[in-house]
Amino acid sequence: MIRTEISLFLKNVPGELAKLAELMSKSGVNIDAITIQDASSYVQNLFEARGKSLKRIASSASYSSIRRDSAEFALIRMLVDKTDEAVAILKEKEYLFDTKELIAIELENTPGRLFEVTKKFGEEGININYVYGSVSSSGGKCLFVFSPEDIELASKIFMKE
Repeated sequence: MIRTEISLFLKNVPGELAKLAELMSKSGVNIDAITIQDASSYVQNLFEARGKSLKRIASSASYSSIRRDSAEFALIRMLVDKTDEAVAILKEKEYLFDTKELIAIELENTPGRLFEVTKKFGEEGININYVYGSVSSSGGKCLFVFSPEDIELASKIFMKE
């Protein structure tokens, strides 16, 4: 239910994801879920959010420079089966990373199941910041990862999932 996500930046070059996967594999850590995005889009979203709140912390020239530089990196978000071990490995290898709690739910791969879950979030007034998931064969189980704004309320709603 409540799981810990690890977010980190990797250089956006061939082989970097393989290096990360090898580190986890050699340590016996399984990656249960992963999503990768170009960091420049992530940074762009941060700038837009800060612009809307009118809380700029740097000049627009600085923002442009950061946005250009961020294209050289990818934002990785992942769930692993042994979070403490993964965190220790990342610290040892001096990766820059962060952790946060989120909701991970196994869902049946049937029409309407994702609708039922996301409807619960909406009915409780919980915004979903982002989501990623897996697909399995029809009738199998899928793992979906939700980053809600209110983790405590979300965890109470989905205790049965």
